Amino acid sequence: MTQSRPLWPYFVFPALPLLAPLIAMQFSSEVQWSPFDFIVAYVLLTGAGLLYRVATHRAGNLAYRAAAALAVLGGLSLIWVNLAVGFIGDEDNPANLLYGAVLAVGLLGAVLARGEPRGMSRTCAAAAAVQFAVPIVAWLVWRPNFDVRVGLIFFLNSCWVLLFVVSALLFHQSARAERAS
Repeated sequence: MTQSRPLWPYFVFPALPLLAPLIAMQFSSEVQWSPFDFIVAYVLLTGAGLLYRVATHRAGNLAYRAAAALAVLGGLSLIWVNLAVGFIGDEDNPANLLYGAVLAVGLLGAVLARGEPRGMSRTCAAAAAVQFAVPIVAWLVWRPNFDVRVGLIFFLNSCWVLLFVVSALLFHQSARAERAS
């Protein structure tokens, strides 16, 4: 019989990183978080932790756990960056809403794959492809208003593409390990 992991760390630990902006606000006028900012950040961190727990509750190998961690980290950081500063222009640029397609592909794919490593590998590969396409579509649609930092946008975007590709490869490795055993 396996013992279940306690839930309390998933609700307590996400509050710890939020102490940094809280303390910084006491010493700097450059850090200005509203109570709403703290609530959103806490919900995002808690949700990511719980999503990881659900995704790995029956995971039998390290490759699967690492793949799930990278996928959840990719989704969380994609939301965080877009809320904070945005990828394309500022956080109010409508082109940033295209990144919602990456999250939709990831969540829908995970549900359809039912957490099976082979399906999760395909899901992460699809999320990487959509992530890759977002700045291209944004550039084609909003070219006159596209941010002047186009090289930086494509570079940062490629970091998330790589994150999802590595996650897909790890899920693939996990599927091969399951078939071998």
